[in-house]
This record gives sequence, structure tokens and C-alpha cells, in this order.
Amino acid sequence: MSMFPNAQNFKIDNVNVHSFEDSQKGGWKMLLKNTAPNALHDSRARFDAPKCDEDTRVEVTKELMDWIQDREAPQRLLCMTGAAGAGKSALQQTIAEGCSGSNTLGSAFFFSAGDPTRNDLSHVVPTIACQLGLHNPALRDAIGKVIEDSPLIFEKKIKIQMDMLVVTPFKRLCASGELDRNTFPHAILIDGLDECSGEENQEELLSTIKHCLLDNDLPFRIFIASRPEWAIRTALDNDPEGYLYRLAYHIKLSDMYDATGDIRRYLWTRLRGIGSRSRDRRAQSPLWPTKEDIEKLVEAASGQFVYAATVIKYVSERRGSPVDRLRAIIDWTPEGGQQTRPLELLDILYRNILSTAKELYEAVDTNRGRDFLLLVRAHQMNSDSRVGGTQNSTRDFDEIISLEEGGHQVLFSDLHSLVFVRQDSDMSRVWEEMRFYHLSFSEFLDSELRAQHLFVSETRVRQYVVESCLQKLLQQEDFLENGSLNSSLIIGALHRYSNDQITYVDDLRLIDFTRNNGWGRIDERLPSHVNAQSSRWSGLVRFTLNAIQHLNDDLHEHELADIVKSYFDKWKERFKEDGFPE
Repeated sequence: MSMFPNAQNFKIDNVNVHSFEDSQKGGWKMLLKNTAPNALHDSRARFDAPKCDEDTRVEVTKELMDWIQDREAPQRLLCMTGAAGAGKSALQQTIAEGCSGSNTLGSAFFFSAGDPTRNDLSHVVPTIACQLGLHNPALRDAIGKVIEDSPLIFEKKIKIQMDMLVVTPFKRLCASGELDRNTFPHAILIDGLDECSGEENQEELLSTIKHCLLDNDLPFRIFIASRPEWAIRTALDNDPEGYLYRLAYHIKLSDMYDATGDIRRYLWTRLRGIGSRSRDRRAQSPLWPTKEDIEKLVEAASGQFVYAATVIKYVSERRGSPVDRLRAIIDWTPEGGQQTRPLELLDILYRNILSTAKELYEAVDTNRGRDFLLLVRAHQMNSDSRVGGTQNSTRDFDEIISLEEGGHQVLFSDLHSLVFVRQDSDMSRVWEEMRFYHLSFSEFLDSELRAQHLFVSETRVRQYVVESCLQKLLQQEDFLENGSLNSSLIIGALHRYSNDQITYVDDLRLIDFTRNNGWGRIDERLPSHVNAQSSRWSGLVRFTLNAIQHLNDDLHEHELADIVKSYFDKWKERFKEDGFPE
């Protein structure tokens, strides 16, 4: 007897069932490719993320947690603003860990100006949607289906992404009963909005949060931390009234919470811990540090936790005694700290750490009289991808600026309180990148007003890198094999740092390079085939043309200009099949 007696032309199509399942997986895979894992609160990229000590920031932490846990409170957006170094990220990290432990963390996104995967809007919504989807299988499948049906969604505006990937599927599943809004992890945390590049992008994210998450009946409570930059300041201001003024609970961290007591407890606890682990008997003494030392540091911090954290990192360095290092900081700190701007005292600390490291580095004979500040600044510019939007690994950049292998380790050996080098061991080729513990130090290096006599201009760095590349091309040893990765690195750096302008090369250096067969050595290292679409090679072309013009028109070295032109003509003929410019 048939199991389906009344059925006609009926068949079970296993292929269609599998195709539907595969489509869900395919959409979810596309989502994963567009997320920023480094932005998660527990990402290994943030292995040294700041967070509050157990007995500090108790009052503000309680207020934040109470707000998050009160699902019935009318304002579903909390914005916490404060100056650089006020402890915003430490509070966000502490709240994220607390919410994670209580199963109320829906998603978290930590912006970072120095990380290209999380310094713009590209990955914000996919990362939030991914974390939310992981809390509920039906929501995960719904998000995957949206992406499968709209594979170009990641190219759309973030308002559209937020509506399609979060709002619509969430509301639909709540209505169908497949998702319980009353028990779903509801906290969405966004840290460092000011580190999202571009004020217009910061404003777009705030506007998206309002129109998509606040204007809809959703259970999410959103906590944003930021410096009071233009986008968030104008949205929250009451005169004229900003579009978030009535919707947001605004905590002005520096104004509403005096961090002096917390900083004092933090310094006592950490310094005593350092003393107990030190081999210096002076540090082991119960009389170290003195009350006077602590009070002077507290006064100098002026409510900025980044100052206290930098002090602790510096004192805890293994090179030297913690007692001597603390005494050096005390001696650097001027009287009357409260009467000066908070960042001024932080800058004094930065300048003295940098000056001490400079003296120690340049005193070593094997460093061959190198300019410490210039090399640090060059590594900083490389690390934040500001030149040509490209970053070399720290190891490769050592070679580009003529440091020996591992030279950055020696360079940073007395800057560990400010700088660290992160390794990615998952790649077939080890990738290392320099990172700062706090954005304020990078901003310090960028500002002549703040760095003062330690300031190095970008123009000077560009000139140094370009001339280093030219010098390497003149070296007689054949360390650059024809068409090798190293050859590509040097020529690529020459293009990016010259910005196609010959003005970044000293006139005598250009003349010497041309007379000593420098262009011929570039010719030896060009691969047999050139991709005409590569900016590396097109940049080299423009650099060469500028050199010809400069030698002819400005330096009146017509014979040398003819030498350069002969190579250019040779390259044009050699590569014209690859689309080499006329």
C-alpha cells in the first residue's frame, strides 16, 4: 500500500533541500568574510586591552551596568564622552566582560585608528550582525538567507545593511515566536567612535543607530564611548538641540566622575605589586613608594588614567630598578600640575621617556649614529598605513629603512611602556606590526606643539625612506634577486614615499644615484613581465619622468637626464605589451 495514496506526480527533491541548506551556509560564510574579528572585546588582537582594576571606577561601572540591566528605562542609548586617556576604553572593556559573563552582551565593536580592519564603517554592521546571529540559530539562518538573496549588501550604505541584516530579521522572528526578545542578549557596545576615520562616517553611524535601532521597537540598549569630537558632540548638544539630545543618556566622564581616588588606588596597588616582585630591596621595602611620590603622580595625572597606566608600564620595565625609574618620573614631573592642561603633563612624560630611550639607543656604537627619533617616526608612519594606504610588516620595513634584521626590537627596547609589536603566527610568513598602547602617543608624535624638540616631520621621513631605497639599489652585493619579493618591496616603497615627486630626493643624492648606475640597477631588478595595473610600477614611471624633468630643467644636468631617459625608453619598449604608459 502506498504511503501517499492520493498523491500524483509527487517526489521528494533532496537536491532542493540541500541547495537551501547550502545557501544558508553560503550567506553566513560571506558574512564572516566581511567581519572584523579584531574588533571583538575578547579578540586576541586586543590581548593587552585596558580594563579597570577591581577596586577602581566602582561608581561609574555600577551606573553603567545598572543602566544596561534596566530593560524598562526609557532611554536606550547611553553615550559616554571624555578626554583622551580618561579611561573610556578600560570602562568599555570592563562592561563588555561583565555583560559577557551575565549573558547580556549582544555584540561589541572596538574601533582602532591604527587597525585598517576596524578604523572605518566597512565591517561594523556585519560584525554586529554576526555576533547577534550567534545567539540564536533562527536569526543566524535568517541573516544568512538575506545575504544569499542580496550578495551585494556589503556594498550598500550602512543604514541599509543595518535594516536588512539586523532590524528586519529580528522583528520578524520576534513576531513569529522564534526569538524571545525578553531573554535575548541585548547590550550593544561600541568603543572609540572618534577612532573611526572621517567625521562624516562617525555621523553616519550615529544616524544609523538612531533610525534603525532607536526608532524601531527593539530591545537593544546601546552603549557608545568616544572622545567629544564633532559628530557626537553636535548630536548630543542641547543648544542647538542635537538629534540625539532627548534620546541619549549622556555621561561626561571627566566632569561627572572624579577619577583622582581611583588613580591613587591604582598606583598604590600596582607599584606595591611591582615592588614585591622586584629584586631591588629598596622596592621591597614597605616604605616604597612614599605617600609624597604617589600624591605627586596623582596630581600630575589630572584625572587621566593613561598617565597612570604609562607610569606603571615604564616602572615595570625589566631594564633597571623600579625605584630608579619611579624617581626619574618624579623628577620629570613639574610642580603645580593641576594648573596646566592635562595633556601637557602627559606630554612631559612622553618627552622624557622618548628622550631617555634616544640617549640609550644612540650611545651604543653598533647603532652607527642612526637618528633614533627619525626611525621611530618612520615606523609609526608605516604602522598606521598613512603612506599610500599600505603597511609593510615591521620586519620588512626594517629592511626598507636600512636596519639590520630585528632592528626594530633594539629600537623599541626602551619604549615598551608605549609601544608593542604584535605577531600573527597563523600566516605562512610571520607578520609583525608595531602598535601603540594608546592613541595619544601617536598623536603626540604627529604634533610639533606637543613633541617640541623631538618632533620629526613627515617630509623628513619621506626623504629618508626614499634615499634609503636609492642607496639600497646602489649597493654592490646582490641581495635583491631579479623579480624577488625584496626587489618589489624596495621599488614599492620608493614609489609610495616619493609620492611620485623627485623633490623628496636631495639633488646631490639624485646626481650620485644617476652617475653610479642607479637606474641601471633598477633595470636589472625589474621582472620580465610588469602588470600595468600595479600602482607600484606606474608610480616608478612617474618618479622616473619627474627625475628626467628635474635634471633637465632645474639642475641643468642634461647628460644625466639623457641617461635616465634612455632607461625609460628601454622600459617603455620592453613592457609596451603590458600596457606601459606612453
